[in-house]
Amino acid sequence: MIKKIKFWMMAVCLFLLNNVLVAQTNTPDDGSIMKSNGKIYVVMAVVVVIVLGLFIYLIALDRQIRRIEKK
Repeated sequence: MIKKIKFWMMAVCLFLLNNVLVAQTNTPDDGSIMKSNGKIYVVMAVVVVIVLGLFIYLIALDRQIRRIEKK
């Protein structure tokens, strides 16, 4: 019984907080600020470099594992 009460109290609290957390403001979102400053390209370049680095690392690791398996 107490678990049900706690569950419903938590559900009501989360439901009421939803309106506060989703409140809209008149300020521009982060994406438009970064686009206007040209920083979005820096962020995208960093993401691309990280992803390429991960792929290169995985390919090198795969080659090493293949060599070990052949032995």
